[in-house]
Amino acid sequence: MSLSKVDLNLFVVFEAVYRTRNLTRAAELLFITQPAVSNALARMRKAFDDQLFVSTSAGMIPTPVSENIIGRVREALQLLDSSTHVGELFDPTSSERTFRLSMTDLTEALLLPALEEVLQRLAPGIRIESYFTTRKEVPEALASGAVNLAIDAPLLDDPYLEQEPLGRDRYACMLRHDHPFTRKKLTLDDYLNFGHIHVSSRRQGPGLVDAELNRLGARRSIQTRVQHYLVAPLIAMRTDLVLTAPLVLLQRYDARILDLPFDLPDLESHCYWHRRVTGDPAHRWLREQIGRLMREMNQ
Repeated sequence: MSLSKVDLNLFVVFEAVYRTRNLTRAAELLFITQPAVSNALARMRKAFDDQLFVSTSAGMIPTPVSENIIGRVREALQLLDSSTHVGELFDPTSSERTFRLSMTDLTEALLLPALEEVLQRLAPGIRIESYFTTRKEVPEALASGAVNLAIDAPLLDDPYLEQEPLGRDRYACMLRHDHPFTRKKLTLDDYLNFGHIHVSSRRQGPGLVDAELNRLGARRSIQTRVQHYLVAPLIAMRTDLVLTAPLVLLQRYDARILDLPFDLPDLESHCYWHRRVTGDPAHRWLREQIGRLMREMNQ
């Protein structure tokens, strides 16, 4: 197959189908019609002499040929995309770029208000789309361009990703001001006697606090389990339940904040991006703004 005889836009469609496993969703992603996607896929199948995707009840399943070429296709598309930006003179005041960010609800609440304030002042045409991508999906999302930048704990290990530390914060315990517990310092027994609010996106299973308590041979009583950090302080403010969370969040509420009676690793945040967009001036500018804001919050 000669590359000169292949429409490069077919590879864009191929990547979208691979990512979504669905022709209709691929069409929506690319802002084209579903028949156009089907036509492009038919041309790709003829060029590669392979089905590329098999339609099943679980979606469009890639064939071994698709699995073999997806990495190189994505690398080529990312290289072409970054090449369109590397040489340009980036002017934040006139840029109309859209950046897709992946972060938790806690990071959204802490970062996005300050970031949008900066963008309104310095880059009013830049648009931000934020949503959570699971840690397992982040490398592929960054590789495909579905996500431009991710903020997560330093647990991602992928040779194609670049990263930069954004700061760290310690955990503390939050109680409402008129809580029955009145002493200024917690003992481990005090902590274990409380009813606790546990924040986790998972439906079950222990968290960082419980893992450390388990190491000490102790166990706390979790009375309420929620999936978002933002609702947890509101519960603590109206009940006798206590919340263990990063200090930068707890300090936003008019409540008592006590040191934990045991050691807990700090919460670390890192910024991740695919190495092929490192030289993109707009991407670099946004990373610099996010890095500065996150470090200021963690001071």
